[in-house]
Amino acid sequence: MLTSFFSKSRPINFVVVALYILVFFIIANSSGPAGSGFLFVLEKLGVLLVLLMSVFLLNFVSKRNELTTRNAYKTILFAAFICMFLAALRNDAAILANLLVLLALRRIISLRTQRDTIQKIFDATFWIGIASVFYFWSILFLFLVYFGILVHEGYRFKNWLVPVVSLLVLFSIVTSIDLLITDSFYTFSDWFVASNFDFSYYREPLVLIPLALLLALTVWATFVYLGVIQKASANTKTSLFIILLFTLVSMTVAVLAPTKNSSELIFFFAPLAIIVTNYFQVSEDKWFREILLWVVLLLPVVLVLFFA
Repeated sequence: MLTSFFSKSRPINFVVVALYILVFFIIANSSGPAGSGFLFVLEKLGVLLVLLMSVFLLNFVSKRNELTTRNAYKTILFAAFICMFLAALRNDAAILANLLVLLALRRIISLRTQRDTIQKIFDATFWIGIASVFYFWSILFLFLVYFGILVHEGYRFKNWLVPVVSLLVLFSIVTSIDLLITDSFYTFSDWFVASNFDFSYYREPLVLIPLALLLALTVWATFVYLGVIQKASANTKTSLFIILLFTLVSMTVAVLAPTKNSSELIFFFAPLAIIVTNYFQVSEDKWFREILLWVVLLLPVVLVLFFA
C-alpha cells in the first residue's frame, strides 16, 4: 500500500520523491516559455537542485523539531502539491525564495532552545530579507520572526532590535553589489513590487481543481492539527503553532503577490504538507488515507494529461 511505503523515512522514499519532482519539472519547463542552450539548461538544473534542497530541508526541520514523526508523508505531499501547479515549477525566483524562507523557519523554531538567540534571530531575518529581494512579498514572513521573539525571548528588549540590524546589514550588502554592477543605489522602488488582485486565472481548471482540493485539505486537516497542538508538549506546541501561522502568512503572500498564475502559492505547500502529515499520523481510517494519498499523487498527472 502507498501509505505503508511512505510511513517510514528511508533513502528509497527520497529517490521516489526526487524522480516524481524531476518528471513534472521537465514537463513544466518544456511546455512553458522555454529558452535554449547550455546556460538555460544549467540554470534549470540549479533551480531543480534548489527545489530538491527544499524537500530535504522540510524533512530535516520536521524531524528535528518533532513537527511530525519519522515518515516520508511530508516530502511526497510537498512534491505533489508543487507538481499540481506547473507555473510554480517555472518560477525560479519563487522556488529560491521558498528555500530561503524554510531556512529562516529552521532558525525561528530553534529559538525554543534559548541558545545563540541573537544569532538565530539575525539569521532568520537575513534569510527572509534575501528572499524578499527575489520575491518581495515574502518579507511578510518577518511576522514569524517577531512571533518567535515574543514567545521565547520577548522579555529582552535588544532581541526586538536584531531584525532591524539584520535588514540594515542586508541593505548595505545589496546596495554595494548594485553599485558595483549598475553604478546606482538600490532603492525602495527597486525592491517593492505592487500587488495585483486579478484572480481571473484562478477560474481555469488547471488552477481551480487543485486549489479546491488543497483548500478542502486545509480545512479538513487543520481541525485535526489543532487537536495535535493541544496534546503536544509545551515546546513542541509552540513549534506546531508557528507552522499554523506560517500557513496564514503564506496565504497572505499569495493574495498580495504581483502575479496570479498559481506560482504565488508555493510558500503554502510546506506548512500544508506538515499539517496534512499530522492528519495521516493520527487518522485511524487507513483506507481513506490510502485513497486520499493516491488522489493527491495522481492529480498532477490528470491535470497534465487533460488540461495542460
